[in-house]
Amino acid sequence: MKKPIVYDGRELQYAEPQLNAARDAAMLEFLTQFITDERKQRFEEVLDFRTRHITVVLEDIFQPHNASAVLRSCELRGIQDVHIVENNNRYDVNPDVVLGSTKWLNMYYYEQGEFNTPAAYQQLHEKGYKIVATCPHRDDFTPDTLPLDQPIALVFGTEKLGLSDYAVENADMHVRIPMYGFTESYNISVSAALLMYTLTNRLHASSDINWHLTEEERNALRLVWTRRSLSRIRQYDRKFLALHPEFK
Repeated sequence: MKKPIVYDGRELQYAEPQLNAARDAAMLEFLTQFITDERKQRFEEVLDFRTRHITVVLEDIFQPHNASAVLRSCELRGIQDVHIVENNNRYDVNPDVVLGSTKWLNMYYYEQGEFNTPAAYQQLHEKGYKIVATCPHRDDFTPDTLPLDQPIALVFGTEKLGLSDYAVENADMHVRIPMYGFTESYNISVSAALLMYTLTNRLHASSDINWHLTEEERNALRLVWTRRSLSRIRQYDRKFLALHPEFK
């Protein structure tokens, strides 16, 4: 099975090379001298609330406004990874809505086959996630009762069609947001924001769930965010390699 590619907004300049630990550390030390102390402090403030204990999966979301609003909510609630499953529709974002939030996220695309949801589910299970399908008509859990003792992947579908049958039937759990009106369901961007708000608040209030990033993960993001904060990054790369020929 072909592995999904990690990159931002399909722009390959955001696909960072696989670096070894020594090169990572040296490059981070070199590059941080070119960003402000305020930016470095902001990185630390944001990293304190970043998590991979919750991840978000978007199956066949194609409306640019909704797609962008979900990404923005993920970034604001500290959810680092977003998995994009493309089956019938290409995932597009609206830059006026996303407001640069994709710059700080890791986005994984599943687009190699005609129906890519099984590949996404397999990858997530291999990473230790329990898959949670968001379904207004299934009564397994609500945002207040959904178990968080293990990492979870929240799966959202399109507004019109919802999740595919495969996504629903092969999920480990199901969650719904209680509704008290005549309308059948929330807008997907609203649903995602409500769920993420409640679940991340529960993580922040917990004393027995290890939801924080490891120091290794924090360092990896420090490097990626620093690189993405600098214009003309290739010039800095050349300067770094001139100072450290052992990493060529």
